[in-house]
Amino acid sequence: MGHHGRGVGMGDKAQVLAAMSFGKRVAEEERDELVHYFVSTDVWNRLFAGDLDVIYGPKGSGKSALYTLLNARSSDLFDRGVLLAAGENLRGTTAFHGLVVDPPATEEEFRGLWKLYFACLASGVFEDYGFNEAQSKQLKDQLAEAGLVPAGKSLQSILRSVFDYVKRAQRLDGVEAGVRLDPATGLPVGITGKITFSEPSASAHSEGYRSIDSLLKMVDDALQAAGLSLWIGLDRLDVAFAESIDLEKNALRALFKVYLDLMAYSNLHLKIFLRTDIWNRIVHEGFREASHITRHATIKWDRRGLMSLVSERAVENASVCAYYGVDGAAVRASAKEQEALFYRMCPDQVDPGLRRPKTFEWVLTRTQDASGMNAPRELIHFMNALRDEQVRRLETGESALEGGLLFSRPAFKEALPEVSQVRLEQTLYAEHPDLRVWLEKLRGEKTSQTAATLAAIWNCGDVDASARAQELVDVGFFEVRGDKNTPDFWVPFLYRDALTMIQGSADSD
Repeated sequence: MGHHGRGVGMGDKAQVLAAMSFGKRVAEEERDELVHYFVSTDVWNRLFAGDLDVIYGPKGSGKSALYTLLNARSSDLFDRGVLLAAGENLRGTTAFHGLVVDPPATEEEFRGLWKLYFACLASGVFEDYGFNEAQSKQLKDQLAEAGLVPAGKSLQSILRSVFDYVKRAQRLDGVEAGVRLDPATGLPVGITGKITFSEPSASAHSEGYRSIDSLLKMVDDALQAAGLSLWIGLDRLDVAFAESIDLEKNALRALFKVYLDLMAYSNLHLKIFLRTDIWNRIVHEGFREASHITRHATIKWDRRGLMSLVSERAVENASVCAYYGVDGAAVRASAKEQEALFYRMCPDQVDPGLRRPKTFEWVLTRTQDASGMNAPRELIHFMNALRDEQVRRLETGESALEGGLLFSRPAFKEALPEVSQVRLEQTLYAEHPDLRVWLEKLRGEKTSQTAATLAAIWNCGDVDASARAQELVDVGFFEVRGDKNTPDFWVPFLYRDALTMIQGSADSD
């Protein structure tokens, strides 16, 4: 390979591009690779240090990357006395999938479900690590009597057995024919197991009945005796409860109440990764406990972090490092080197001109939604689409590449439609199917609209048009511009190609 990319033939560039990848868009699909090129952000450092419990972020911002990396670094955590248990599958079918058909009926039922699930997960961890403390043995015996021994079971089967127990214990009542409640425990007479959902009476306690909270106390005591902590991680909650807004609300409100209950324990901690819009929806409907959740952070990406993200993934390609004669470690360690590498791969501008943006700014403006937020998912997707487009152009002899560049100006514009289409279909339509009909009516329309022009397109009144437009503002499709009383609704570049929209303002006449 030619040093610094000079004097290198087109064949060599084609080989570099053919071997090149910027990684997967979805963190669950690149667990092993993440360890090498994950950008070490402040949020990650605080999470790994144990200072954060709740991580918020928009879809595609890197929540699952943090969760995946946390699991990949479990041996490093163990060296610090921290055990890690996954409360949700890293990939594939969500552990909570089976709850959709017959979900917990109330928030309180979900609260019992979460606590018993966490106790079972902890007992499974104790089994794996050979805990012999009296508390861990008592916990196992208590769960075994209730038919809840989790050893060797999948998360789905643990959750199913827990939910079956919760239903039997909480849904039966004295009104049902032939069902008699034990006044000491509040449980139906004859139910298998002695786990109660409130503190049992003294007599019931002497007979071996224990509350779910006392089981969690056993977990904490066993961990303290062993000098260890246990972190239980929960991600993909948007997928787990996507079937129903009410199901999601009950599940997550209950989860955060349980999180606050667990604050009483010093060695048992939850690590929750949640989409910002879902959290906002919970809080918007009123959630007094929200102010007590203080060990949290929201993932935000600035230009420097995004440049680091691209360059980190670029230097994971040995062919790129060899082609430019750079040391990957040196690039990772220097923002200046990252910037230099990007502009050795890419032209200085996509559209040449004094007032035109530089290439990286061009990419950022075209991969952000109307909120102005850039998510790593779209940026990574764009860079991979750019690579694919450049390979196609070289294969068909459409364009030559100047100097040491790996990417040509035309390839940037050709890469965007695929990213636009995937973002529209897999994010907006997937997350908000009710908005699809209004978005489709904008196909082929101008990129700047008013309430009046939207009313004409949607065949509704101005008031209804404004309300619908605001919904699209809330999901990041429209950006509000212009006068407060007569706003313009502007569509970002990210969605224009997918809806074949035309640059310019709609005529309200």
